[in-house]
Amino acid sequence: MKFDPQVDVEFRAKLAREYLEDAEARLRDGDFRGCVQYSQLAVENAAKAVVAMRRVPSWTHDPSAELLQLLEEFPPEKRGKISRLAEISSKLAPEHGRTTYGEPEKFLTPKMLYDQNSAREALELAREALRLMSEILG
Repeated sequence: MKFDPQVDVEFRAKLAREYLEDAEARLRDGDFRGCVQYSQLAVENAAKAVVAMRRVPSWTHDPSAELLQLLEEFPPEKRGKISRLAEISSKLAPEHGRTTYGEPEKFLTPKMLYDQNSAREALELAREALRLMSEILG
């Protein structure tokens, strides 16, 4: 399969939007773990959509380093937004493992780790990440 940057950008952006919708639905349903999980996936794919503008995104849950490596390849007016997107990605990336495995060393299941406040915080970060993605891709 030949890499087509525009197709990959559009695919990642679509994934990010779908995961954001899933996160919002999980919050409405009171599934706080699910809200955080899908918020993290929305952020991850928003970041990967931006990375895909310049290269094939790596297989990672935290593409923040890739974003920062590519920073100089973007116009100066987009660099602050890309840096912020990298910051959000780095902040939520650990939640991928925590929403899946919990904290085994403390015997905490994923559902035990999250409450409404943590879910709302993750969702707000995901919304910000998608807004940034749209502005960067725009």
